[in-house]
Amino acid sequence: MPNAKEDNPSALSQVQHRAVSELLRVSPVADDLARRFQNAGHSLALVGGSVRDALLGRLGNDLDFTTDARPQDVLKIVRPWADAVWEVGIAFGTVGCQKRGHVDGTDQTFQVEVTTYRSESYDRTSRKPEVSYGDSIEEDLVRRDFTVNAMAVALPEKEFIDPHGGLGDLAEHVLRTPGTPEASFSDDPLRMVRAARFAAQLDFDVAPEVVAAMKAMAGRIEIVSAERVREELNKLLLSPYPRKGLTLLVDTGLADHVLPELPALRLERDEHHRHKDVYEHTLIVLEQAMALEEDGPDLTLRLAALLHDIGKPRTRRFEKDGRVSFHHHEVVGAKMAKKRMTALKYPNELVKDVARLVELHLRFHGYGTGEWTDSAVRRYVRDAGPLLSRLHKLTRSDCTTRNKRRANALSRAYDGLEERIAQLQEQEELDAIRPDLDGNQIMEVLGVKPGPVVGQAYKFLLELRLENGPVEHDEAVKALKDWWEAQSR
Repeated sequence: MPNAKEDNPSALSQVQHRAVSELLRVSPVADDLARRFQNAGHSLALVGGSVRDALLGRLGNDLDFTTDARPQDVLKIVRPWADAVWEVGIAFGTVGCQKRGHVDGTDQTFQVEVTTYRSESYDRTSRKPEVSYGDSIEEDLVRRDFTVNAMAVALPEKEFIDPHGGLGDLAEHVLRTPGTPEASFSDDPLRMVRAARFAAQLDFDVAPEVVAAMKAMAGRIEIVSAERVREELNKLLLSPYPRKGLTLLVDTGLADHVLPELPALRLERDEHHRHKDVYEHTLIVLEQAMALEEDGPDLTLRLAALLHDIGKPRTRRFEKDGRVSFHHHEVVGAKMAKKRMTALKYPNELVKDVARLVELHLRFHGYGTGEWTDSAVRRYVRDAGPLLSRLHKLTRSDCTTRNKRRANALSRAYDGLEERIAQLQEQEELDAIRPDLDGNQIMEVLGVKPGPVVGQAYKFLLELRLENGPVEHDEAVKALKDWWEAQSR
């Protein structure tokens, strides 16, 4: 397909021209860098997501470039220019760097990636793409994942290059592949998950032929490393419209391979519909949790919302009285969440936090109708620890009943719990609940050396503290001695 500018000079409207011009105006680093490449006998073009985002009016300070220069030549050009250079992606033809620039009267930091024209593909057993370098930008653009990411602006002449109709697809908010989707997904199966991610990020629709290829080739995702899949899932979950991407993963069968616990939530309804649609409930809980976020997207909270009920399929029981139960699904779900996140190579701390939230998400409902004892409040805060704020949000989000009276009652009950927590925190410093005696004091009172008995005594005093609140030193000493005497009988 010819260059869009040569084929149709009016392909870019004035608004779109201004968008590209604005991109270059606020990014003086682009022209500066392009001149250095030109002086070295090489070409440089802004490419992919940077061009797409400029046209959508959402460009940040991350700039992607493509060039005919090989990676070692790129390093020679950027090292005297950049403030910092890294070679993490050099095996895949990418050199990263950081550059400070003066834009609109302020100093700003730009993250720049320069990638050699390339093509990459997988064989049927490899988990890593095979990289080969190309010699033309047209060759580079045809290997891009989607047409909206296959546009470029050649620098410094500022020529708009769109050989695959990305501009039209951008206007229609649709995701298509530059070549056939089968060829694209065969080259890199991760692009199937990326389609779901972009649908969620941009609120775009995926072209029918692309969806069909995703369904037919879903099993190919198995050759992609867990780390690469995880990063795409994270971007999907942190996007403005994760439901759209998750639904696409489930409907195409990709979720069966990368997150099988999600489609498993589509439980068959019994003929009397005695339990809600757990899959739909989960997506609503995720959206309601997002609405409660205060400081931007929270991956821990969103993962917990997505996984909070994954234990239900394994624990569903049809009781004799006709009810459907999911006893201990939170405990089972916590173990399942840990297993799945570990398989996806999530950091241990994040796995631990999400599993803990899944385990605790029903705790509020175990305390009846809001008649909480001080002891129950202390234990709730102690068990949640630093996750308390997220647990508040998850618990509130888990109410999806259409019964307004019941929803209001649950909301009032949780309001009451939060008030109780605030009151006790003010009185007792709940965030740092500890026994009234520390380990050294325990050993001094009991006349013992370090060992298991000190831990047992500490646990006893902690339970006492949780049950009764803080006590005076002498009272704690007496309770410890009484406990010790009882152990000696």
